[in-house]
Amino acid sequence: MRPLTYELTFRGQAGRTLRAQFDDCEVTTGPESTTLRAELPDSVALLGLVERIVGIGLEITDVHLVRQPAMPRPRASQETGP
Repeated sequence: MRPLTYELTFRGQAGRTLRAQFDDCEVTTGPESTTLRAELPDSVALLGLVERIVGIGLEITDVHLVRQPAMPRPRASQETGP
């Protein structure tokens, strides 16, 4: 099973110290929120990230799966006859 990418948004702007706690995620801050983007192997890892966020007292406002691009299908070889 391949990893899935999730985005989790919580209230408030993450400062340098808070961002350091999520150095395994891509962190984007907005005017009133912060979004973490992480590639996770399974739902257990997602739950662990949620627990880390909630455990430091942050309020999660959104969690969603980022649409993955479809895997390219192998092209059928086109053989030309003699």
